[in-house]
Amino acid sequence: MADKKIQRIKTISEFHQLRGLPKPEHPLISVVDYSKIKHSPENNPISVVFDFYSISIKRGLSGKMVYGQQEYDFDEGVMFFIAPNQVFRMEVEPNPTKKRSGWILLIHPDFLWNTPLAKTIKQYEYFDYFVNEALFLSEKEEATINSIIQNVQQEYHSNIDKYSQNIIISQIETLLNYSERFYQRQFITRKITNHKILDRLEKILMDYFNSDEIITKGLPTVQYIANILNVSQSYLSGLLKVLTGQSTQQHIHNKLIEKAKEKLSTTNLSVSEIAYELGFEHSQSFSKLFKTKTSLSPLEFRRSFN
Repeated sequence: MADKKIQRIKTISEFHQLRGLPKPEHPLISVVDYSKIKHSPENNPISVVFDFYSISIKRGLSGKMVYGQQEYDFDEGVMFFIAPNQVFRMEVEPNPTKKRSGWILLIHPDFLWNTPLAKTIKQYEYFDYFVNEALFLSEKEEATINSIIQNVQQEYHSNIDKYSQNIIISQIETLLNYSERFYQRQFITRKITNHKILDRLEKILMDYFNSDEIITKGLPTVQYIANILNVSQSYLSGLLKVLTGQSTQQHIHNKLIEKAKEKLSTTNLSVSEIAYELGFEHSQSFSKLFKTKTSLSPLEFRRSFN
């Protein structure tokens, strides 16, 4: 069945109403029991955009979710993060066989207004990750996250006073920081998969620098590399920083310098010709980057070989 038009859900109250849930206790923040959500069969599959943040742990979802061109089966519990204005597509099985459990934390940006988190939440790059880059938690990690969610729930269930917002905000910050820590752990523990990505990155860059594309298209962009690897730019950068201490951009530049050194030491091409072959319109830009990376100008590097 073809997708219908994208459904935009503007408020948390509207989300509750559309999913057959009672009215939220707080209009700007809500923890939803995932097992109680109802999906209407006529809206299946459906593409959705939220005007608020969604953080969730879901288990036993019979169906698929497509997000950032990636498809994901929820056969095991995972945690993932959706920022406002991001499109994702849901396709739910009409007669689910699995028992669903988990929760969804919904946070409207207005709840963060006038707090430091309003700015810093944008620094958590995992809100830009694809669904297949979701966070796989150990039982101990999940217990930690669940206890924070209980604290949030408890706080807005109790009488709201002048301290409530700050207490909830600090709990959300704790949750985001733990998530950051667990992602770093995931980058390290999923070494085989991640090193495969690193090997593929090296091959993509090598093939690119050995082809005519470098002359016609210039240096490969981070977006170009991420697209071929089928990962989001943010995930790729986060992964590379943990594995190698360098960003994707630095990897591109390193491969470029490696190629430049090869040409300077094994050919008689002029610096301008090498710059052109490496996709630079102006040889000055090439020379400047080369000196930044090696502390030598291209000519000084060449002379060191003679």
